[in-house]
Amino acid sequence: MAVSIFLYTRAPTLVHRLDPRAKILAMALLFGLVLTFNHPLYLGVVMLAVLTIVWRSASLANVWRLKYMLLILMTFSTVLWPFFAPGTTEILRWWKIRIYLESFLYGAGMGLRIATFLIVGIIFLSTTRTEEFTAALIKLRVPCPMAFAVSTAFRLLPTFVGTGATIVQAQTARGLDLESGSVITRMRKFIPLLVPILIYALRSINLQAMALESKNFGGQGRRTFYLELNFQLLDYVVLFLLALVCGVALYLRLSGYGAVLPRL
Repeated sequence: MAVSIFLYTRAPTLVHRLDPRAKILAMALLFGLVLTFNHPLYLGVVMLAVLTIVWRSASLANVWRLKYMLLILMTFSTVLWPFFAPGTTEILRWWKIRIYLESFLYGAGMGLRIATFLIVGIIFLSTTRTEEFTAALIKLRVPCPMAFAVSTAFRLLPTFVGTGATIVQAQTARGLDLESGSVITRMRKFIPLLVPILIYALRSINLQAMALESKNFGGQGRRTFYLELNFQLLDYVVLFLLALVCGVALYLRLSGYGAVLPRL
């Protein structure tokens, strides 16, 4: 059975109705909001707001699929950052290692920040088709070849990963044991699987190159697009509210709130 890891889900939600340009700008504003604070309490509030958007945009299934990766990133950040960020309130000392309360809180904040970044990206990919993403980039004055390259990467990467997962399933059904043995032994077993994946990738790229040449991609003249994008009142309202929230957050940060340590 073929494995699909495309994140886009078709649903009649408010986020799906937004113009893709508004989604890109909203994503940038959310990234800026997350970067404003480094205190875990403030970032926790931002993350709860983002999770509310996840629920309202029918993206919960995709976030749930990546729950282990999110938990691992949050755990590693919380554990490792206290060793590198300085602090003043010592809570643990062992040999030459000192852990400070501010460092621990900063690490927890960084874990929440990374997880929120990923969740915002998942929301965007779950509610935006690749062709909408391409059209939005071009409307935002990104050069057409660059916009096409970015959107193609978003389209082909899930395809290649899904093909790899399908090949692994097929070889496992034929008796290939990828779970037993040492780490090096298991890595060696994956090497033969790279050949069909590489062949599939080269064939896909070759077919795409021929398709682009037949359509005179890169030719001169005025371009027309199948998708016509138009900003609606909803797009302006969403962007205004997000910009207002970011402005309030920036004011709070400059006033001394939302920071465990005086750093980004």
